[in-house]
Amino acid sequence: MWKDFFYYTKSERRAIVVLLLVLAVVFSFLFAFRWAGTPSSESFSSGDAELDSFMSSLQERKQVKKGVGKRSYSKPGEVRTPVVLRPFDPNTADSASLRSLGLSAFVTRNILRYRASGGVFRTAESLSRIYGMEDTLFQKLKPYVVIGPAYVPHSDSVLSRYGGKDTADVRPMYPAKYPEGTLVSLNEADTSQLVRIPGIGSGLARMIVSYRERLGGFSNIGQLQEIPHVGRELNRWFRLDGGPYRKLRVNRDGIDRLRNHPYMDFYKAKAILEYRRKRGRLDGISQISMFREFEEADISRLSPYFSFD
Repeated sequence: MWKDFFYYTKSERRAIVVLLLVLAVVFSFLFAFRWAGTPSSESFSSGDAELDSFMSSLQERKQVKKGVGKRSYSKPGEVRTPVVLRPFDPNTADSASLRSLGLSAFVTRNILRYRASGGVFRTAESLSRIYGMEDTLFQKLKPYVVIGPAYVPHSDSVLSRYGGKDTADVRPMYPAKYPEGTLVSLNEADTSQLVRIPGIGSGLARMIVSYRERLGGFSNIGQLQEIPHVGRELNRWFRLDGGPYRKLRVNRDGIDRLRNHPYMDFYKAKAILEYRRKRGRLDGISQISMFREFEEADISRLSPYFSFD
């Protein structure tokens, strides 16, 4: 039969040879790929070792969690600071001092955030209410808590008597409030005066002073309602002495100074600066009212705060 092969034409014999060579190459590649893809015993043993290591680490974490009665607020890799118990004021102690007392980084951050938001520690017990503070640690720190004079209520505070009629343990609880009909200067009162108004605490007093500084002074008493948690019933305690004490210099101030005002934003400030760059000075509020970035309500609110000097 192989002799019949020579009865094919020369071109047919050439095509058959090429086809056989292609099949041989394909089978060679398939064999080589299968041989190379077979995992060795070393790879199996390496994978088993990694799996064993992972499972053992999980087992260790479970054992650590079982051994801890309360939730831990420290990170696993957190470096512990040597604990040194000594007197401290939670209102002024920095992060390093708080950490050296045995407080975790989580609790330390909560204390600093509480202070940054206007919170004040007036008693040792108030420290125990910080989120994450464990009772056992607080009981150790309590004898060392010293509240500074600046954070103790004023001497004109209302006094509360503890333990009965015969005890001399009299402690200031809260500042004495003003009698009905008292008027306080809205643009001049500090926090110590504001907290004596019924309905205003230390946190709200700081918010009023902070907003007043951002405005540059109140132009009307109704602006108090722009502050969260300030109701209209508080307006009757204030009087307005003069207008804003600090104004926006429309022809001089930069973009940061202009846009940081509560009634301004980046686009309003940019519109003013673009006009100054292209056309020069602004002469009055009527020119600003033509800018599309300013609505009629904006012009009404900003008029007392613009200076065109």
